[in-house]
Amino acid sequence: MRKIHELLLSVIFVVVFDAGASAASQRVNTFYVPAYSSIFHSDLKWNFNLSITLSIHNIDLKNKIRIISIDYYDKKGKLIHRYLDKAGMTLLPLETHNIGIKETDNRGGIGGNFIVRWNSDKNVNTPVIESIMIGTRGSQGISFVSRGVAVN
Repeated sequence: MRKIHELLLSVIFVVVFDAGASAASQRVNTFYVPAYSSIFHSDLKWNFNLSITLSIHNIDLKNKIRIISIDYYDKKGKLIHRYLDKAGMTLLPLETHNIGIKETDNRGGIGGNFIVRWNSDKNVNTPVIESIMIGTRGSQGISFVSRGVAVN
């Protein structure tokens, strides 16, 4: 019975350890990040314009990451703007890069998005990539965050 108990513990340890390691460290990835330049409000006939901040956080404590591309698309999937040239950019450990889109720029529409591609020479913590939307009109204000998700 003791041998079965030890075997089960070792299997559980290996499964938990492997799952944690694969989820925490990455070398290359593509993220889809929802970004709303406007949303419906009231009777759903009117749009409420929003400013957008895309934030890319390198949360690795020791290693840099390379941002290969940041592309902004409208709600129909049409490319609006490429934010980086072919050289890309490097984010040092704990560095954050932000891109802002003005409230008056509503080209993305309801359902726009960013595609962010990044890589690293080493296994690193997966960056946190999110968009923050904020809008005000008169005494009304709205704000929310959309977290990016990894896609193939």
